[in-house]
Amino acid sequence: MSNKSTVYDKTKKPVWFITGCSTGFGRALAELLIGRGYRVVVTARRPAEVADLAARGETLVLKLDVTNKSEVTEAIASAEKQFGRIDVLVNNAGIGYFSAIEEGDDQKIRDLFEVNVFGPARMIRAALPGMRLHGTGSIVNISSVGGLRSFPSLGYYSATKFALEGLSEALWQEIEPLGLKVMVVEPSGFRTDWAGRSADESKHQIDAYAATAGVTRTQIRGSSGRQPGDPVRAAEAIVEAIESPRPPHHLLLGNDAFTGAIQQLERLRGDFSAWESVTRGADFPATQ
Repeated sequence: MSNKSTVYDKTKKPVWFITGCSTGFGRALAELLIGRGYRVVVTARRPAEVADLAARGETLVLKLDVTNKSEVTEAIASAEKQFGRIDVLVNNAGIGYFSAIEEGDDQKIRDLFEVNVFGPARMIRAALPGMRLHGTGSIVNISSVGGLRSFPSLGYYSATKFALEGLSEALWQEIEPLGLKVMVVEPSGFRTDWAGRSADESKHQIDAYAATAGVTRTQIRGSSGRQPGDPVRAAEAIVEAIESPRPPHHLLLGNDAFTGAIQQLERLRGDFSAWESVTRGADFPATQ
């Protein structure tokens, strides 16, 4: 694609900017959008892995590591120069980490937060000035059902997704009055390469957690490639939701995500209700 500046043409399909397009949801979403004639900014830490997409449709392929501030700034600027603006930013790039809490390695935990939390926040800050200028735009943050509930061995990963959920909830209250939208996507198990390629694990595993964190880690690793979720159907669902008149703030994807989220709501409701009198009794008396 040429790097010449392009005047934004409202008659053309929207511009989608997607992080982490080498595999999984990012790849499936990019291929779907390109096939449907959208303008797509395809990014990856190793552009060679998405080079085949460069010749398809109106596509701009860029090198992007979301932990690198200068690459983030340059990528957003290149996309806006090429296509005039960004209509949808998809924060998809992410990594995993299997570890019981006690087993966690400080640097691995920091790396996890750097990619899964600080990376999307950095992308959002870079993209928002252009979106605010045009008064339209959507931000899609790929979270997980693990952002609503956690599991043994996934405490640190879930902590990053809980953080992304909290960031997103504040964000939509801040930018929706400006005409912008925010949607959090919460998948369960999908046939991406997350468990095999994108998720590291603790090198110091403690026998005491073999029946909890160890079992969960083994189950998730063992199901890689056989998960019930279809990334192509997920991509279709994301596009359908974003283009609906009222996109949801939360988009669950997969039967297990829906079931797990409802179970979590019921657990929370049970705790809240059982301790309601104690909760309400913690305020100063009404006469003070």
